[in-house]
This record gives sequence, C-alpha cells and structure tokens, in this order.
Amino acid sequence: MADSKKLRRLETRLARFESEHAIRACMNRYMVLCDALDAATPLDELVGLFTRDAIWEGIGEKYRGTFGRLEGRGALRGMFAGYMTEPAHFSVNVHFLTSELIELSSANTARGSWVMLQTSTFADGRSHLNAARLRVDFARGKGRWRMSHFRTENLFSRPVDAWDVSAPLPVPD
Repeated sequence: MADSKKLRRLETRLARFESEHAIRACMNRYMVLCDALDAATPLDELVGLFTRDAIWEGIGEKYRGTFGRLEGRGALRGMFAGYMTEPAHFSVNVHFLTSELIELSSANTARGSWVMLQTSTFADGRSHLNAARLRVDFARGKGRWRMSHFRTENLFSRPVDAWDVSAPLPVPD
C-alpha cells in the first residue's frame, strides 16, 4: 500500500512538471512568433496558442488605453494581423522573460507570471524599450495547454537609440 501511494505521489509530481514544461513551451513559442511578427508569421499557429474564448488585455493606465481588451480568437487574429504588414511593423523585436512563476490550480488550469523586457526597432527607425508584468491564465484541453487570459501591464517605457548598429563590439585589446 505504501508503494502505491508513493507511486501516485510521484506520478502527480511528474504530471505537474510536465504541465509546467508545456506551459513554458507555449509561452516561449508565443514570444518567438511575436519576435518575428511580419507578413510571413503563421497566424493560425499564433492564434492557436490561445483558447477559443481567450481574453488578451492591456491593464493599468498605459496599456489599457493602448491595447484595450480583446475577447475570442477572431479578435486576437485581427490584432496580430494588424502587425503583419509589409514592411514589417518591427524591424527588430526581442522579448526577454524573467521572474517566472507557474502555479497549477488544477490538472487543467494554471497561472503564470513573468516580467518581460521588450526591445523594439520599428519600420520607421525609432527604437523603444518596454518592461511589463505578464499574468497569464492557461487551460488544458485535448491534452494541450493554451493561454486563456493574457494580461500585460506596463512597468516602464522609453524611446532609446537604435539597438542594432554596425559599430564593432568593444572588446579588450
């Protein structure tokens, strides 16, 4: 009896680790696709990272007004498609995630939180640095974890000089 309980506990722990890994992979794929958001982005794949009734919203004073609240894959598709232009909206766009915490509330629901730093240069040559707090609810359906409620809250934003210049890297002589 003790061995079967121990085995069940280990199976539960393994399932939690596998879920956390799948959630992390979903978030990673989202950021990779957003880093290269242009006319060639696989929009179906991007939108497929969200549940059918997903909510994507900017919260806090700055992002509420900038991004608003979108509900459902159709609205998300429209938002992402707006960035998929020629020339691309972003000429450089890199997201960095840190301070990760993933908490499973059940076998099929979880919440993740991250601090995100985004470095962007736009098609017009302007560059920007943004930091945001992300709180994302996830739901598992048909064995796959997807985002069900994505919240982004601005921590700070500022224009900066260009990120990618041709000057040589400074290294010691």
